[in-house]
Amino acid sequence: MSLPYFQKYGWEPEVVVVEETYNDMINDPLLLTSVPKEIKVHKVKAFSKKWTSKFGLGSIALRSLYFYRRKVNKLLKSNHFDLIYFSTTQFPVCILGAFWKKKFGIPYVIDIQDPWHSEYYQDKPKSQHPKKHWFSYRLNKYLEPIAMRNVDGLIGVSEAYINTLKTRYPNLVHKPCSIITFGAHEPDFDIAEQNSCLSESVYNTDNGKINLVYVGRGGFDMQQSVSLLLKIFKKGIDQNVDAFKNVHFHFIGTSYAPNGSGIPTLMPIANRLGLANYVSEYTDRIGFYQSINHLLRADGLIVAGSNDPAYTASKLYPYILAKKNLLAILHPKSSAAKIIEECNAGFLTTLESDIDQAFVVFKLYFNNVKLKVTPLTNWQEFEKYRSDYLTKKQIDLFNSILSNNELDKTSHH
Repeated sequence: MSLPYFQKYGWEPEVVVVEETYNDMINDPLLLTSVPKEIKVHKVKAFSKKWTSKFGLGSIALRSLYFYRRKVNKLLKSNHFDLIYFSTTQFPVCILGAFWKKKFGIPYVIDIQDPWHSEYYQDKPKSQHPKKHWFSYRLNKYLEPIAMRNVDGLIGVSEAYINTLKTRYPNLVHKPCSIITFGAHEPDFDIAEQNSCLSESVYNTDNGKINLVYVGRGGFDMQQSVSLLLKIFKKGIDQNVDAFKNVHFHFIGTSYAPNGSGIPTLMPIANRLGLANYVSEYTDRIGFYQSINHLLRADGLIVAGSNDPAYTASKLYPYILAKKNLLAILHPKSSAAKIIEECNAGFLTTLESDIDQAFVVFKLYFNNVKLKVTPLTNWQEFEKYRSDYLTKKQIDLFNSILSNNELDKTSHH
């Protein structure tokens, strides 16, 4: 989302990625169509999972570390680069920043899109721990300090993530930091619509129902918001409220497990409430543009948030850009709640809402969906969440790091 704008602000990016054949995640080649053709992309290898999984090492970050080091060493020896920017959730790769800084004297920035070393699951029952949690918890606890001790700046999608790191590593307190979420990227909608024939729908869109769609992960931290959503919906059904009839909820792409093996985490809530006929959960992940097309085909949209206040729903922007009636159930302290209020982008219920108040909000939302009312989003307010604007914020951070380094050099002379 940032690559199309870097040059506009005086920076020339080169990208180093792992060759896609080594990746076992869902591949979405369409994503490459949004990357400007003139940008240099270098591809590196990774060790085959066939061998590494024998030692329990499946992570692409660990499998590619050696090859990243080799490739980027070559690039840094032969060309002049001002800065290294890590923007990935495969965090172990970031330890190379400290190595390259020492070897080549180049500053580096890490983009914290998720917590790296997290204590979130430490007090949770074992049954809720992600797979291989024991190993990754210990590995992250060891690797994170290596990357953080010498980092020159941080970008984070959430203030809470940055604050946690500053508490953990006092050296970060005086480093440039910026809160920058993923931007709202309008060009993605053109790409999605041009390729809509490629993205078949997960559900039958001609089912005679009012289809409300949520695309995104499920999980235990989402159960509170989905429970609230379905409890209030059940109240409407029990009271025979007209606006609630004929509605069907679709929760799509809720599991990170390989397709076909995901375990539903939201459907059990519907079953408990006796709403199985109104709800479907599809655990298989879908591609990025396919998900945009699902938002565009829906009659209305649902954003269910995490019970973790630090969670930022970057998926919120495509939901707003889809220009459909939107109902959000979010933590009151979440940044997504603030964005919806600021931009008047949808109907908001928080995890602390009183059921009766929330019920009123739901009725308004369902009526608007039925009547196909156009949302009154404040697009002027929304400008500052667009990818062009947010790329400029990244660049401002880069520039401040370079000028700090210049000052340091002159004061040492």
